[in-house]
Amino acid sequence: MKARSVKKLDPSRPLGENAARIIQVRLDEMLAFAPRALDGKTKAQHDMRIAAKRLRYVLEVTGFCFGRPADTARRRARDLQDILGEIHDCDVMLPRVVDHRRALRRADAEAVRARAGDDPDLDPKLAARAPHRTSYRGLDVLEVYLRARRSLLFDRFIELWAETEQRGVWAALVRAAEREIARAEETRRAAARAERAREELAEAERRRIAAAEQAERAAAELAEAEADADGG
Repeated sequence: MKARSVKKLDPSRPLGENAARIIQVRLDEMLAFAPRALDGKTKAQHDMRIAAKRLRYVLEVTGFCFGRPADTARRRARDLQDILGEIHDCDVMLPRVVDHRRALRRADAEAVRARAGDDPDLDPKLAARAPHRTSYRGLDVLEVYLRARRSLLFDRFIELWAETEQRGVWAALVRAAEREIARAEETRRAAARAERAREELAEAERRRIAAAEQAERAAAELAEAEADADGG
């Protein structure tokens, strides 16, 4: 699954702001898979596991910028990644078990047919002595185990998600990220206001100096004019 791109990242801006923008995208990405994953869709569960892993990695590196909400979300993302990973392991193993059992049965059928030779019909006793006959039971039991375990893990996943939602883990993380972005934006606005104030102060000082110089020139011209008048 390709990760969504994160917009408005700027290396010149604070780590917390950039991290918040990444977290917002990664969290939205994970939440988008939740409805289908909770509905039992295998691909959505697999994609959600990858999205949870990406969110967890971001929080491991930048979580200190957001405090407790990030720490709680990081642990919960790890729990989701783990349980969805175990579900995925079952999904990978089940078709392998089915394919292996099918291959053994196919091989046994060929072996039993070969033992029949030129006989006009097949003696049932030959099938009872198929080379892999004892393997089927083990594979059947393994399939039952995997299906039952997957069902149990899926129930745990639903419970974990419900508890996470009830505790407001993701909502708290969203608020923490929004606060960090708002703080950074307000800092830039304050810096811009301060810069404008400095520029206005500098302009006022330039005007004061220019006015003083003009007054000084005017005084000199006045003095010169008075001197000329007295001399005349």
